[in-house]
Amino acid sequence: MIGKNRQDDVVTLVAVGSTLYGSLSFAHQLYVNGRIEGDVESVGDDDARIVISATGSVVGDISVPNVVIHGRVEGNVQAAKRVELGAQAAVRGDVCYRLMEMQLGAVVEGQLLHHDTVVPRVDAEISLIDAEDDVSLPFRVADRSAGRTA
Repeated sequence: MIGKNRQDDVVTLVAVGSTLYGSLSFAHQLYVNGRIEGDVESVGDDDARIVISATGSVVGDISVPNVVIHGRVEGNVQAAKRVELGAQAAVRGDVCYRLMEMQLGAVVEGQLLHHDTVVPRVDAEISLIDAEDDVSLPFRVADRSAGRTA
């Protein structure tokens, strides 16, 4: 095994006919030939990779540095390094990537967002003013319809 990367030996597999319910955290490599219903993320490995085969599917968000999709994903994909979409790939959600390879026939129903152009999402609380609220304005509003100042 001279020159063989030890990471190549560490593989997690979701087999054909299997369904995993709940979120999954993994290191190194994950092969999805079955179905995952939950979010998937890699931990502690900047070179981690998920491969979703033509028989595989994920219903949930994916956050892994390297993502290869030949099957179906219903959720957002966040790849810090690379995304590969095979000819049978179908993604319903946004795909955020640094490098992308997309084969003819792949489908993405969502946005393709390059890492350098992604704007951080801000969740702001918005409060509406009720008609009964007393709102004093620090300026006068001109009523142009009547030609006078209100």
